[in-house]
Amino acid sequence: MTSPGPLQGVRVVDLTAMVMGPYCTQIMADMGADVIKIEPPQGDNTRYISVGPAPGLSGVFVNVNRGKRSVVLDLRTDAGRDALRALIGTADVFIHSMRAKAVDKLGFSYDEVAAINPNIIYTNCYGYGRRGPEADRPAYDDTIQAECGIPAVQEQLTGEANYVGTIMADKVAGLTALYATMMALFHRERTGQGQEVEVPMFETMASFMLVEHANGAMFDPPLGPAVYPRTVAPNRRPYETKDGHIAALIYNDKHWNAFIEAVQPTWNSDLYATLERRARQIDTVYGLVAQTLKERTTDEWLKLFNELEIPAAPIRTPDALFDDPHLAAVGLFETVQTPHGPVRFPGVPTWFSRTPGHVRGPAPELGADTAAVLHELGPTTTDAESAAGSG
Repeated sequence: MTSPGPLQGVRVVDLTAMVMGPYCTQIMADMGADVIKIEPPQGDNTRYISVGPAPGLSGVFVNVNRGKRSVVLDLRTDAGRDALRALIGTADVFIHSMRAKAVDKLGFSYDEVAAINPNIIYTNCYGYGRRGPEADRPAYDDTIQAECGIPAVQEQLTGEANYVGTIMADKVAGLTALYATMMALFHRERTGQGQEVEVPMFETMASFMLVEHANGAMFDPPLGPAVYPRTVAPNRRPYETKDGHIAALIYNDKHWNAFIEAVQPTWNSDLYATLERRARQIDTVYGLVAQTLKERTTDEWLKLFNELEIPAAPIRTPDALFDDPHLAAVGLFETVQTPHGPVRFPGVPTWFSRTPGHVRGPAPELGADTAAVLHELGPTTTDAESAAGSG
């Protein structure tokens, strides 16, 4: 784990909290960036939302803030704002997750930050884009899931409106903030020009949901509703077997023909002979397959599907991922020693031949790096205690 990573030398001043922004900057840290997490005196709320080995180090916080440095600044004070301005002068990226009016009130709008550092990449992580009527509304994962149609789609699928069981909006928006920031950095490498980037959760998730669900609604005149029928078919669910459940997708014609030849179900007919025909009656197809898969055990079906190269998998829990032999073989998990004991992180899922990333270290204690980071800025009139609001 000696690679400096592809983002070595990039300094990120990170004013994000919760998950969307911190997930973005966590990946930057894994890839070698120096991520300086600016926290208020009470810390990021995510420090306190789940179990952890010590107060202020919840599992969620520890995972999305690993490898960063924590600097406490009270931005309500002149000393705190002065310290942040000094840091901005050394940074490549400034990223925040405050609403526009809040960051403007503090004096750190794009124009004000660019006046300090014209080449900086300034990334806004918002709930809603500033050019729309909802610009100042607060947003969280649940509300954005609701607005972009996830509970409505779940209702079509299961008969009951529900969120999906993961904070999808936060994570998708975090990944979007990452690629948008990287694109802006790439442009700067070519031209020397900094710029402002905006990543709103609602617009991001609307685009994400409509990748497949736009479907017939994209056309003028519309050719159908905004829904991709396969994903909301009531029979699209893990298949019941003799002794459990299995996930399988017998989808394209190659897989379908191999399955029909091997299993020889009684319902084989021209009605389902092609992907186009199956797609028009996909729920019926799922139902027929479901009845057939009840006839054998999960292991029997997995063996057959593997032989036929049909995508299939057993149903597992998130806990099982920690013991998955494939993930172990590729080295996804990295154990990091911390003052509170070892932490087994789900590490970097990507692979680079020359500059691989890795978990750079544990998540920081609140304000652990305030004095050291401010000292790096050189002689100033701002000391750590006054900047943090404790002096």
